[in-house]
Amino acid sequence: MAAERVKTVVQRVTRAAVRVDGVEVGRIGRGALLLVGVEGGDTPADADATAKKIAALRFFAGATPMDRTLGQVGGACLVVSQFTLAATLRKGNRPSFDGAMAPRDAELLYLRVVAQLAAAGLETATGRFGADMQVELENDGPVTFLLGCRGGRIADLA
Repeated sequence: MAAERVKTVVQRVTRAAVRVDGVEVGRIGRGALLLVGVEGGDTPADADATAKKIAALRFFAGATPMDRTLGQVGGACLVVSQFTLAATLRKGNRPSFDGAMAPRDAELLYLRVVAQLAAAGLETATGRFGADMQVELENDGPVTFLLGCRGGRIADLA
């Protein structure tokens, strides 16, 4: 069984876009591409804590290389649902998605992350939940973090 927690890949980008069936549905300039996976047992508190952490995360250069937040640099968020983050690879050669939350419930938590980021004053764009998407990005740095949350608290993914 998976560790069961909201999992988010946070990538600092100079630009990012997502397409569905060849049509662009979301685009940002400088900011963060967020790949969000939701697992069984995740709660609204986990979605809220995830968004709060991302909004407060200092991962842009200022006085030091990691000194300023998304809001401080006028950055935006492209938030893309990615249920494959809930996969386990322990057994066999085919990923297991048993730990993924049911789509209807997962979409609500994914949208809650988006809403909380917007409520924090961040410009947000999204992919299309459950769709086959093509994501294009230019990673800045590269800077990439793995963020987990369980029980409304930030957790290591190790």
